[in-house]
Amino acid sequence: MISVLILTLNEEANIQRCLDAVAWSDDVVVLDDGSTDATAEVARRTGARVIRHSAGDELAQRTYAIREIPFKHAWVYNPDADEVPSPELVEEMQRAVADSSRQEMAYRVRFKTMFMGRWIRHASLYPTWVVRLFRPEALSFERTTNLRYVVAGPEGRLSGHFVHYSFDKGLESWFAKHNRYSTHEAEENLRALRSGTTPWRGLLSPEAVERRRSLKELSVRMPFRPTLRFLYMYVLRLGFLDGSAGLTYCRLLSTYERMIVWKMREIRRREQGLPI
Repeated sequence: MISVLILTLNEEANIQRCLDAVAWSDDVVVLDDGSTDATAEVARRTGARVIRHSAGDELAQRTYAIREIPFKHAWVYNPDADEVPSPELVEEMQRAVADSSRQEMAYRVRFKTMFMGRWIRHASLYPTWVVRLFRPEALSFERTTNLRYVVAGPEGRLSGHFVHYSFDKGLESWFAKHNRYSTHEAEENLRALRSGTTPWRGLLSPEAVERRRSLKELSVRMPFRPTLRFLYMYVLRLGFLDGSAGLTYCRLLSTYERMIVWKMREIRRREQGLPI
């Protein structure tokens, strides 16, 4: 069997759908970061084990989850509250953990991003592989924003998908979240620039995850980042094939990139004692 871990903060709009999709597990844990809506109440009514804990940031909260929470089973499936695993993925996960001959300590899964009622197949950089099923003792994290999952041991990939409803709480919530993220990204980007290292080697990695990570770090050094991000997603990645939803999605990503650039400038000006 597999335990389920869901991290939440004001996810009343999403949590019931997610909990219904993981009802196959007899050990569902909701780690709530101080929600002020009905998230915890909904989870308790559904039968989940609710733990209220605030660690300060995502890295600390996720580290607390895998180090301090006792799970009933050795394997943990860790969806976000706005994610729904397909029945095919659930069946595949159960087969994988039941196979004692397999050496993997974690599995990556693809997802389908939904926006404006359709799957954003092209502009969302599909397929992107993310860690969702793992043995907690083999997992650790790096970075405070857009965490990097570090697995101590072999990784595998599962062919099933989960569906990501990342806009279901509305654009106001999306902008609020990415406003927070852009602050941390600006700080991370400046640290990368000041390190003096360029991730050329990662671009040649046989692993798509490592290549994408290096490309992201390399993009920090490029001018006109918001415009380049839009052109890359909308033209090179064929985002125009996603219709009007794809156009809006690419514009949102370009706006997020612009927020990061502006905040990097703000940090530099503050460091120089200049007015904002």
